[in-house]
Formats: sequence, C-alpha cells, structure tokens
Amino acid sequence: MESITKNLATVKLDKKPSIIWADDAAAISRLVDAIEHGQQDAPSIFVDLEGVNLSRQGTISIMQIYDAIEGCTYLIDVHTLGKKCFLTPNEHGRTLKNILEDKDTIKIFFDVRNDSDALYAHYGIALEGIHDLQLMELATRSFSKQYIKGLSKCIERDAPLSIRERSDWIITKEKGVCLFAPEKGGSYEVFNKRPVPENIRLYCAQDVQFLPRLYKYYKAKMTSTWHARMVSASKDRVSMSQSATYNGKGKDKARAPDGWYETLFTSRGHY
Repeated sequence: MESITKNLATVKLDKKPSIIWADDAAAISRLVDAIEHGQQDAPSIFVDLEGVNLSRQGTISIMQIYDAIEGCTYLIDVHTLGKKCFLTPNEHGRTLKNILEDKDTIKIFFDVRNDSDALYAHYGIALEGIHDLQLMELATRSFSKQYIKGLSKCIERDAPLSIRERSDWIITKEKGVCLFAPEKGGSYEVFNKRPVPENIRLYCAQDVQFLPRLYKYYKAKMTSTWHARMVSASKDRVSMSQSATYNGKGKDKARAPDGWYETLFTSRGHY
C-alpha cells in the first residue's frame, strides 16, 4: 500500500487546471484533435455528464472530458449544440461520436449506466471501449462486494488528496450542490443556464479531474482476473442501459453485478 501511495503522489493536478468551455463547432473540432492520442499505455480520456434527469426521459446539459495527457478539462455545451457536439468533424473527418464508439480507444466513466442511457437515447451513441471506475473499485475491495459505492465516497476514501485539495474539493462540491439539489433550494435546470454559473463550471470540472487518480489507484491493486471481469461487466452495463426495460432509478442499481458478491465469499471465505 505504501508503494502505491508513493506512486500516486506523482499524479498531481495543476493548481489552476485548464478548463475549456466548448460551445461552437470550431471548439468541438479542436477538442477532437486534442483527445485523439492514438494507442496509449494507459487510458487518457475520462468522461462524465450532467443533465436534468440524466437519462432517456431527461436531457444532457454538459459533457465533461478530462484529457490526462494534456491535463485539460473540456466542458462541452450539449444543451446549446445538441447533436453538433458529436457529429462535428475535425480536419481528418473524425468526430466525438467516432471516439466514443471506438472500441480500441479506452474511455473511463464512473457508473456509465445513466450516461450511456442518455447518449444512446438522445444521440444514438453506442459506447464502446468503456472501463467503469465504479466497477474497478468494487473489483479491488477486500471486504463485501454486495453493494457499489458512489463517486464522492470513492474520492473521500481512495483519492490521494492533499489537505488543501480535500478542503477545496469539499467547498467546490457544496457550492455546486446548493445550486442544483432541490432539497437545498436548487434546481437541476441550473445546468442549462447560460452563461453557466462559475460554481457550476468548477463543480463539473472538479470530479472528472480526480478520475485519473482513482483509476491509477485501483489499477495498481487489480488482478488480471478481476480486470477481465471489470471490462466484461462494463460492457454489460452499456448493453443493459440501451435496453427497452432499463430503469435508471431502479433500486437494483445499488447492487454488484451478478456473481461478484458470491465470488468473493466463496474464494476468500469472508467479506
């Protein structure tokens, strides 16, 4: 564990990470150019989405992409651009849709299910090449694998943050949540407000910037057997999210994939 922590100490965010707001065709074309790195030793594309009831019943407002090679976060204005976000080509004719559907270009999501549901339902994007960080966390646990964890819990428990980073993360998160959470007097419609409020911009950028740290942490702990199971289960999550019967708010979503909990119990003899 000590060696893992030392290695992770080298994965640092800039004090002022680059955040680019992409809301026109030229910006999308430049984005596609920027994230097309070809084959890499480690995934470099980390993705998250925000929206109003993010699902086939709702809408996508903003797509966040963190380019780990350039250390840049792109906030894509899906609310304004619609399908142009995904169909605008770069000078080589490649689009964001091509990248998202490319099985050889690994993309990292945290709980891909509702993101995939919305992308497929509204824009016909059938995700490929997905590694789900939520499943990576589950695969590397030494205790019960019965239930999955949310992103905030994973960042709190596993992301190697300095005291200052942890404090900034909590403050930024709270400021954002207060603007969109109905129970705190907010509204999810704030994600569609333009210009986007600064606290929402920072909220959207923040979590996706920490995904590479979680990825490196879990990857270092994962066996080849569990890695293969994670890849297969990630693909299953995408397929399930595209089915006619998928329920993005189903209670069963909190459970581990079939067989994962039982495998831990029988192979280790304890939780």
